[in-house]
Amino acid sequence: MPTYEYRCEKGHTFERFQRMTEPPLEACVECGAPAQRLLSPGAGILFKGSGFYITDNRSESYKKDAQADAAPKPAAPKTDSAATKPDSGSPEPAGGDG
Repeated sequence: MPTYEYRCEKGHTFERFQRMTEPPLEACVECGAPAQRLLSPGAGILFKGSGFYITDNRSESYKKDAQADAAPKPAAPKTDSAATKPDSGSPEPAGGDG
């Protein structure tokens, strides 16, 4: 059931759960003054990307792909960090004093 928001002439605001087929309330629940139903934007839902569904169910092909991605993969070979440094062309001094 939708929630409807109302405001009376004296400034009270209140909400009511009502069926769509029910007529709007005519009196404020706090003071009894005439009340009007307000127009509200409601809540929006936005789904982006593949794999998002209103029922939140995934397809079988998506589940199989997810399992394949979660499987352990062989580790990449480690490289020596010294081997990846560019060579300056001259050896460094052994003592460091220079």
